[in-house]
Amino acid sequence: MHQTTTFKEKIRLFMIILIPILITQVSMYAMNFFDTIMSGQAGASDLAGVAIGSSLWVPVQMAIVGILMAMSPIVAQLTGAKEEAKIPFTVQQGIYLAIGLGIIVTVVGLFLIDPILSLMDLESRVQHVAKYYILTIGTGMIPLFVYNLIRSYIDGLGHTRISMAIVLVSLPVNILLNYIFIFGKFGVPEFGGIGAGIASALTFLVNLILSIWIVHYVRPFRDHRIFHKLVKPSVSEWASQLRIGIPIGFSIFFEVSIFSAVTFMLSAYSTNTIAAHQAAINFASFLYMIPLSIAMSLTIAVGFEVGAKRFRDARTYSYMGILSGIVIAFLAGGIIYLLDDQVASLYSDQAEVISLTKQFLYYAIFFQFADAVGAPVQGILRGYKDVNITFWMSLVSYWLIGLPSGWLFANYTGLDAFGYWLGLIVGLSAGAITLFGRMYYLQHKLAKGAAIK
Repeated sequence: MHQTTTFKEKIRLFMIILIPILITQVSMYAMNFFDTIMSGQAGASDLAGVAIGSSLWVPVQMAIVGILMAMSPIVAQLTGAKEEAKIPFTVQQGIYLAIGLGIIVTVVGLFLIDPILSLMDLESRVQHVAKYYILTIGTGMIPLFVYNLIRSYIDGLGHTRISMAIVLVSLPVNILLNYIFIFGKFGVPEFGGIGAGIASALTFLVNLILSIWIVHYVRPFRDHRIFHKLVKPSVSEWASQLRIGIPIGFSIFFEVSIFSAVTFMLSAYSTNTIAAHQAAINFASFLYMIPLSIAMSLTIAVGFEVGAKRFRDARTYSYMGILSGIVIAFLAGGIIYLLDDQVASLYSDQAEVISLTKQFLYYAIFFQFADAVGAPVQGILRGYKDVNITFWMSLVSYWLIGLPSGWLFANYTGLDAFGYWLGLIVGLSAGAITLFGRMYYLQHKLAKGAAIK
């Protein structure tokens, strides 16, 4: 990261940060994308099982990753304030925190998986795949969390191409492992959808090994000597990071888990409906990687400028990012509308699943516009370290507005299962509007304070 003086320089620097993050996020989600597609080729029950397993696993994963994302604005602001000497201690404590959170989630998950699945009215094969998909992917939880902490540190310094390189190496590894474990190749038993969990866990380990090697040996990261001399764990530093990370993590959890809650409610419908819902939500989430990448880039750029107290520059980056998200939303919506047949056919060759998937995809078009504003604004607020208000806004928008309205649409109109998706659109839109209002208020408050000084 470096200071920019003209709008053209800001666009150039923003794109330098954004493009590698976008490639990284798309590649990381491509792992889940290929898990879903390849599991679907193994059968509708395997696709539905992975859908249920993902609906339980992904919100937990994203919540913890969100907590660890606090490292990006912390490092960005330290860099902007020219206090880089504090970075090694901060990153080491973040690694300890990632390991601790991984252990806690693993232990709790082992006790809860059976009771939760027993509450769902699932076919026996679907329940079997869901359970062991979660158990196998869960073995890679600690490597995943530590990798994401290291990645947030790397990205916070503005070296987003490094994260991109790591994922571009690991993606083909994940596809190969999926092929081996899902379909039983090279003497390995055929695991079906469960094999996707095994492949993902091994890929998480590959990512961790690559990231440690880079931080230890490659400049400028090796100059921080992160792994040369480990310090003792500091509970006070953990608390400091958690104060920023927990609101971020739970904001993400509220947004992601509402999709899981819908999957849970759709378990009362047929296996084909669950499979179609998962296929459509998988593709919509794949497109969501674009506004999410914009959000992550904004966290770094805004955090750097806020650390240097250049609030006007931070605001310029903010609106640049939001405008980019809106443009992308029109493009993404057009892709879904024009290529609905091709997209649906990627996930299944069963006529009913394809037909239902196409109907779900039409609702996904409207997701794009809510995410075009909501996701970038969340990234902006993280750059300001303004995370507590967004936590409450996310809770209200997604769980007190979105999910109840979806239940009403599904049960008291003719929309049936599609009513839940309409509720998702309502919740995401409410979140985008309230978050934008918070950003506008905060920026004007800071601008006014700077003018007084």
